[in-house]
Amino acid sequence: MKTGQRDWEAIVDLIERVLADDDLLPAVVAAVRSHVEESATLPVSDITGHTRVLLTAAGRAVAGRRAPTEAELTVVEQLAVNRSRQGIPIDVVLGSVRISERAIWARTRELAHAAGITADSLLDARELYDDWADAVRTRLIRAHRDAPRTHDAWDRDAESMRRLLEGGSVAALTAAERGFAAGAGLWVLVTRPGDAVSTAAVRRLTDGSGVSLAAAVGDTLVAVVPGPPVFRPGGTRPVVGIAGPVAAEELGVAHRLAVAAVPAAEATGLSGAVHIGDVAPAAALISRPDLAEALALRHRTAHLELGAAAEAVARTVRAWLEADRDAAAVARILFVHENTVRNRVQRFATVTGIDPHRTFGAISAWWLCQAWTADS
Repeated sequence: MKTGQRDWEAIVDLIERVLADDDLLPAVVAAVRSHVEESATLPVSDITGHTRVLLTAAGRAVAGRRAPTEAELTVVEQLAVNRSRQGIPIDVVLGSVRISERAIWARTRELAHAAGITADSLLDARELYDDWADAVRTRLIRAHRDAPRTHDAWDRDAESMRRLLEGGSVAALTAAERGFAAGAGLWVLVTRPGDAVSTAAVRRLTDGSGVSLAAAVGDTLVAVVPGPPVFRPGGTRPVVGIAGPVAAEELGVAHRLAVAAVPAAEATGLSGAVHIGDVAPAAALISRPDLAEALALRHRTAHLELGAAAEAVARTVRAWLEADRDAAAVARILFVHENTVRNRVQRFATVTGIDPHRTFGAISAWWLCQAWTADS
């Protein structure tokens, strides 16, 4: 590689400028549709989505001076399978890629000349791109040829979901392959599987949202949809954790947040569709069992001092905090006198030294009470 580090930084900057060029993508798509007759039958969004993610993946590979990753090649395989099902011959697929390449490199050369980048440096970048493109073409040809031997629809959904939740360029490529509109915000839905009610709740949320994808992931049921849920927290519906909207590249992070929303909603008594933003404090606390254990150990003596009354005190204090310190409301819920509620709150404050009337004291009190009652 002849290009030095400083010159390569200029190449990386050039790649970023090419990727950010708002006029490039429409020009590439127009060229493909006008020169490849079979592509004219495909939706513009389909071609645009695939072109965008392939261009982005190629740019990142060249900037990083690396070959395509196996995860990126797996997404390329899915593109080939999809084109095979659409009846698009492999030579047409490869022809579309070549047309895209010509348009992209024509723009790159134009910007490189204006930026004072030498021909040798640009050649180094082109050689890296050609290596990347060769690997992509090889996988395209093989996957297109072997398309009839793919798995059944549910397996494909599970595999696509795995790649979506991987995040990054792999998720972007997969989102385009599954038909999600390029640049559209995506939402992740998570619920506990195992019963028809939970499954039906997720299906209701995805109805009418257009393109959507659902699959079992570990011990959860996960769906990715292009629009927000249609019902709000409340009632007796099962909890469905929600995160979004995010770009396809951020689906992995959104998935973790949606997963965290489920126990947080359950801990705070919510049901139905619950966005992580509505239970962020609870999710943050519950996601740190090590700190919860430290808090419980710190107040172990207080727990022993309360003895048999510890659970009743903890439930009362927690309910009191969740009811905005309304003793009358808690008394009705727990079927006790208002003074009993006040006495238990005062007893908790005395033995723990935590003042639940103060902001951070209330947080510690809720968290400690949640830890004390978690296994009961």
